[in-house]
Amino acid sequence: MPVLQAYDISHQFDNGDIPFQHISCSMNQRRVGLVGRNGVGKSLFASILSGEVVPSDGNIILPSSLAVYRQQPSELLLSGSTIAQFLGKDKVLEALGKIEAGDSSEHWFELAADQWDLAIRLQSQLQEIGLPPRADALCSDLSGGQLARLQLWQLFEQDVELLILDEPSNHLDANAKQWLIESMRSFNGAILLISHDRELLREMEEIWELSGLGLTVFGGNYDHYAEQKRTELKAVERHLANVHKQTKRLEEQAQRNREKAEQRAAQGNKQRKEGSQSKILLDAKKDQASARASSRSKNEQLRQAHLHDKTQTLKLRKEQLESQRLYLADRQSGSRKVISLLDGILPFGCEKPITLQICADDKVHLMGGNGSGKSTLLKTLLGDLALKQGELQINTPVYYLDQHFGGIDVELSIFDNLMQQCAGMQESDARTLLAGIGFRRDSVFRLGKLLSGGEKMKLAMLIVSHQPTQPLLLLDEPDNHLDLDSKVMLATALQGYNGGFILVSHDQDFSKESGITRQIRL
Repeated sequence: MPVLQAYDISHQFDNGDIPFQHISCSMNQRRVGLVGRNGVGKSLFASILSGEVVPSDGNIILPSSLAVYRQQPSELLLSGSTIAQFLGKDKVLEALGKIEAGDSSEHWFELAADQWDLAIRLQSQLQEIGLPPRADALCSDLSGGQLARLQLWQLFEQDVELLILDEPSNHLDANAKQWLIESMRSFNGAILLISHDRELLREMEEIWELSGLGLTVFGGNYDHYAEQKRTELKAVERHLANVHKQTKRLEEQAQRNREKAEQRAAQGNKQRKEGSQSKILLDAKKDQASARASSRSKNEQLRQAHLHDKTQTLKLRKEQLESQRLYLADRQSGSRKVISLLDGILPFGCEKPITLQICADDKVHLMGGNGSGKSTLLKTLLGDLALKQGELQINTPVYYLDQHFGGIDVELSIFDNLMQQCAGMQESDARTLLAGIGFRRDSVFRLGKLLSGGEKMKLAMLIVSHQPTQPLLLLDEPDNHLDLDSKVMLATALQGYNGGFILVSHDQDFSKESGITRQIRL
């Protein structure tokens, strides 16, 4: 019996946009990963599958119990709730405190029930998952990673048939992500995972891909999915080449038929002038030739329309399957030392003195748990923060990129962002470069605030690679909100970047694909 079923699901927004239509699926595996490019509607589709959003058309059959993880809700950060209140344990802990203080009221004993060891047990559990061991700690004092872990832990403790997890690893460091993987493995219910994290997707038994063409199901985990897509892409390319050949043959045959018809018509006209055959016979032949030509033309048009439709369908599928590429300016970088940090103590995070040297072409993976000071070090190198003590020398321009690509001015157009941040660039060159990353004609005038994360990334990397002096990149989790295709595209671009960078990322696949040459751990 499937855990979850959807029949002929369609959805339409109030403005008339239709993100998807006529989708049917059955969740027969216990671990299913939902993937797709940003903006395709994965979170909306998951909300429909969970029953939170009613689709415009179609039906959902839900399990008897389910729970949903959404990316970090702001209300927890803004509220005055404690960890105990969030977990619903505050009343029991209050009762245990009253009893311990000597209050023998029956009310407290009823609340405590058989949970006499709750305080000790909760303290131990909070420590195990990397949270403050005090249940009275405020949720608003927790980091993004700690808050995500608290929410996930609460969900895994529930006895539900289905967990829907929407980007659960976004704020987790390597240790926390490993804890998440172990928690997923030991959870008895089914899991529907929406994620761009390949490490998590490798834990799945089936992959669902949502695209503009609908929902496609791939058996196996992420690696099987990636291999099946590569195989399908080759098949689509072969099929597309075959259709192109058929189209060319049809055009050549049509041309030959036209030439023969013209030759026969010329011969008939000649015979008519010479009077070698009767006019009635020539008229009959002309009518027969016209009828055959008309029939041939209709057949050719039908075959051309069929091949055209086939070509368009194959091109759409090829576009969904193939990875995009981002080409950066090709400049050579030297191996001179550009950053020297001697016994530096950061204003936050790591309290131990840090000594390091970075060369212009170094590609460094900066590692460490949440709160260790990775972002603080990048902002210190950028000049936004000052060392508590120590010596820092920077002999290179630096360019900072975070997960929101904040260097893009959201009130300026794509074109104006490129022109203003790349001194001396010509308008014609700017248009050519933007066309190369998919922004053509009037699309270059879209405002920065209307761009997706992947589009901002492409624009930011284009700006970076066309600076007058090749900067050292400070990359603070730039992959955090990117879809799988955009992650691969950015990693490939970084691998080909001739300058150096310092990368903070908890995605090991992304880091390796970015071409890192050194690792530094805080």
